[in-house]
Amino acid sequence: MAKRDYYEVLGVDKSASEGDIKKAYRKAAMKYHPDKFANASDAEKKDAEEKFKEINEAYQILSDPQKKQQYDQFGHAAFEGGAGFGGGNFNNFDFGDIFGDIFGGGGSGFGGFEGFSGFGGSSRRSYVEPGHDLRYNLEITLEEAAKGVEKTIKYKRTGQCEHCHGTGGEDSKMKTCPTCNGQGTVRTQQRTILGMMQSETVCPDCHGKGEVPEKKCKHCHGTGTAKETVEKKVNVPAGIDDGQKLKYAGLGEASQNGGPNGDLYVVIRIKSHDIFVRDRENLYCEVPISYSTAVLGGEVEIPTLNGKKTIKVPEGTESGRLLKVKGEGIKSLRGYGQGDIIVKITIETPKKLNDKQKELLQKFEESLNEKNYEQKSSFMKKVKKFFKDIIE
Repeated sequence: MAKRDYYEVLGVDKSASEGDIKKAYRKAAMKYHPDKFANASDAEKKDAEEKFKEINEAYQILSDPQKKQQYDQFGHAAFEGGAGFGGGNFNNFDFGDIFGDIFGGGGSGFGGFEGFSGFGGSSRRSYVEPGHDLRYNLEITLEEAAKGVEKTIKYKRTGQCEHCHGTGGEDSKMKTCPTCNGQGTVRTQQRTILGMMQSETVCPDCHGKGEVPEKKCKHCHGTGTAKETVEKKVNVPAGIDDGQKLKYAGLGEASQNGGPNGDLYVVIRIKSHDIFVRDRENLYCEVPISYSTAVLGGEVEIPTLNGKKTIKVPEGTESGRLLKVKGEGIKSLRGYGQGDIIVKITIETPKKLNDKQKELLQKFEESLNEKNYEQKSSFMKKVKKFFKDIIE
């Protein structure tokens, strides 16, 4: 069954303050508290048990600013595979404080809540945190992004100690952690108005592994990790866009607690191009043409990623007109289709004319009439009508 939205569970919206969330939690926890269902049927008890666990799970996330931010961004996926959920085993959650807050000074004598064993809790070993993910920015050219390229990158990371193979102990010899007796977790008790409250946390000595080195490795001092430089070949696929990531599982930093390595994310950064601007699979460029080419039409040579190409400019082309060159853009990253080159025509006005050129241009202009300037003629008619309406 899909998990319910945590805000829905507590009956608050995303803009709720910390105080509103706590108030909603108190109300919901009171409603489904086990004491309320002491004489209920087994089915009702089970339903209340599930709702009570769901309420506490929601509050554990929404009452923590960092976890709340992760949940707002990624939803339940932000905590999949993590500890403290799924079995009523609310690690690092202080029930003593919150129940004292709920019931104030009214004693209820719920001594049977130790460890919440009645709620499906267990003494299983805790989740071991993996190593941190790493991010590497790889800068490539537009041409490399279009055709694909292989690059070799070098980066520094915290890797596994070669001498102890990540165990943190000399000769890789381990022993059962004496602090948690191999369970990976430790229980602490707190006397409250409800009785003795018991919570479970990750063992501070073995960090959830249940084992500790018989003798700490002298090279890594028991961490199981060491700094190293990694060289990796990165195959950049054709069609990749700026900001897209390539994931390499297990190439991030090693865990200091014997957990799995983090991942390496190679973020593609495409250098700006002197001619083209990219928009997904299409390439855009501006091509200046002469006044005479715009009037009479003609051919103009444009660049493409595969070499030069000649395109036709229609007679009477105006500045700003877009011409499409099919199939000369970027290949689709998904493996089908290819974008186009969109050419924006700009008409360059000639400068530094000599007297002879100016005279010829003036004679040419005098030979034209309204039929040669459709837009100008249309605009002047609108202007005349505008002033006529004002006068009237």
